[in-house]
Amino acid sequence: MKTRPEPGRPIVMASPLLVGGAAVLIVLALAVLGRLAPLDSGVVILAIGAITAIAMRASFNSDAQTEQVASVGSIDGAVERFSDILTEPCLIINERAVLIYRNPAALKRFPRARTGDPLAFTLRDPDLVEAIDRAIATGAAQGTELHIPVPNETWYRASVVPYRPEEDRSFVAITLYDFTEQKRTDRMRGDFIANASHELRTPLTSLMGFIDTLQGPAAKDEAARGRFLGIMRSQSERMSSLIDDLLSLSRIELRQHVKPTTEVNLNLLLREVAETLEPKIEAAELVLDLKLPDEPVTIIGDRQELFEVVENLADNAIKYGGDGGRVEIALVAGASRSGAHHAITVTDFGAGIAEEHVPRLTERFYRGDAEANRKKKGTGLGLAIVKHIVARHHGQLSIRSKLGEGTRVEILLPR
Repeated sequence: MKTRPEPGRPIVMASPLLVGGAAVLIVLALAVLGRLAPLDSGVVILAIGAITAIAMRASFNSDAQTEQVASVGSIDGAVERFSDILTEPCLIINERAVLIYRNPAALKRFPRARTGDPLAFTLRDPDLVEAIDRAIATGAAQGTELHIPVPNETWYRASVVPYRPEEDRSFVAITLYDFTEQKRTDRMRGDFIANASHELRTPLTSLMGFIDTLQGPAAKDEAARGRFLGIMRSQSERMSSLIDDLLSLSRIELRQHVKPTTEVNLNLLLREVAETLEPKIEAAELVLDLKLPDEPVTIIGDRQELFEVVENLADNAIKYGGDGGRVEIALVAGASRSGAHHAITVTDFGAGIAEEHVPRLTERFYRGDAEANRKKKGTGLGLAIVKHIVARHHGQLSIRSKLGEGTRVEILLPR
């Protein structure tokens, strides 16, 4: 006759060598696979689930088995110790889908999860329910994705591992791996490709249409030819600008974690930007106000990238703030409260930007006023490029704008 263990007495595992040996083998296998090829996170989480299953089997195959597990106290020994050291949330349910254990990581992520409550009180997802049913029916570990939309959208890969210590009892361990950032990155990549394709297709379609017209109805119409060729040139320039920005963004992202090593004189750099923009300033009938300190201000950085930052910001100020009649570029040494940063500011006094658009201005292809942006020949990538370059220099970017008053962009760069 099986007896319950005395209170406080540890449960003796049926085969500790089985647990330890299997765990070591799985870890070693993962290490070998990791050398051969990058490991998929789903493989890792299923391996964790396999170790959990082995631990559960060893924990329950003891002379101290209870007839029914219905509380945290029943999940003892290897399972509890193993689950507690997991950094991923781990929940264990019985055959009625009632929560009987959750590790500290699960309690932190789901503070309202209580033992004795149905799992549906904590996680309500059809795919997870289906994976649990399959795991119990087949006796094999299952994997699925879990989407939790509120309060903050989160994506998990779930490992669902069943265990049946006796014919009439079964348990399931659910381990969750958070891959929200990977999901967001994949979504951003997809959006980026879709937007880039659209932006390139629009002028390309226009060019093809004008070419067909010139080869057909307007073949001998000199006036139409001159007008169409002007539009075709404009569309070609738009495509060229977009391709240049795409290549620039790609180059910057590849070097995102490479520390700049060159000394850059910011005074000279800003003067060069101002000289480069003189034709555009004159064409827009604007005044460029360049404010520089008397003493030279130098930092360690990438001169070409910093030039691109200031040129992009000043070009935006000319395009979208021209109504104000003036653009200001200023350099202030030791501008932050601690004096550890130099500040470059580019200010226009034009129409300004609506408050709701400001936080999204550095997103790729985001346009607060899409139609106005296209008319000004903007690619929608300029501020995204600026953001990446500033991040590479460990700087800070802030944008302030008010309708009717203009826009001020400030960059803080470490000394």
